[in-house]
Amino acid sequence: MCRHLGYVGPSVGVGELVLRGPHSLYAQSWAPGDMRAGGTINADGFGVAWWRRADVGTEGARDAVTRYRNHAPIWTDPAVAEVLGQLESRSVIAAVRSATVGLPVERRACAPFTDDHWAFSHNGVVPEWRTTLVAVLGDLDEIFTAATTPADGALFSSPAVLLEAEALTDSAALWVLLRGLLRAITPAGPITSAAEAIELLVALVARRQPTARLNLLLGNGVALWATTYWHSLSVLVADDYTVLSSEPYDADPRWQSVIDHQLVTATPGHCTITALELSATERVRS
Repeated sequence: MCRHLGYVGPSVGVGELVLRGPHSLYAQSWAPGDMRAGGTINADGFGVAWWRRADVGTEGARDAVTRYRNHAPIWTDPAVAEVLGQLESRSVIAAVRSATVGLPVERRACAPFTDDHWAFSHNGVVPEWRTTLVAVLGDLDEIFTAATTPADGALFSSPAVLLEAEALTDSAALWVLLRGLLRAITPAGPITSAAEAIELLVALVARRQPTARLNLLLGNGVALWATTYWHSLSVLVADDYTVLSSEPYDADPRWQSVIDHQLVTATPGHCTITALELSATERVRS
């Protein structure tokens, strides 16, 4: 398993957020408190994504996401304090990794995974991920072929799309599928929002592999979306910012533990938590 953290609100020091609190994400790399039989430490790399403000006056511009990743333990990298500590952003997603046995330990396998203005992290595991996610790809092809034009359905029409994954890992392959769903968002399509996209992906994977652990975290610089599916997550909502974290980084009484099988949507100072609609596949088909 892994640990991850998401923030949205006023500009904050990127490195400061990773180091914040006596039980910071940094400390959770060697002393996690709630791994749920998913390993003991998170020493197989880390990554941080943050958003840079788009040029003022650019019509339709969105903040651009950038990232820093390293396959070494986070505590060995001085850039966390010395470089990331000098950067500020209105939104951050960070993760420390505990690689599933047999999966590669390399920089490309470290979350966050990014594309355009999106960043993504996965805390969990998909058993037999190659066959499971190929089957999910087939489900998506069926859904989109029935509900959209052939050009739209082509997003999921070939298993070769999974070869676009940065690394041979379940998390990287999940990102390929979620990225395709995000690109397919249209007002009148089968997917109309990021919340629907992440919910549909969890529903499809869970149907094919009920033992999967699917705590997903997605951000676009303005909002965060997360799921709880067999792993831990807590939320801190302040007046003007919101934090999602695998584990609370301090003893602030505002932390709220999120129960299992939930969908979380967070914006600065606001958070909604609803039950995951695991029948989302039927809703999309209808």
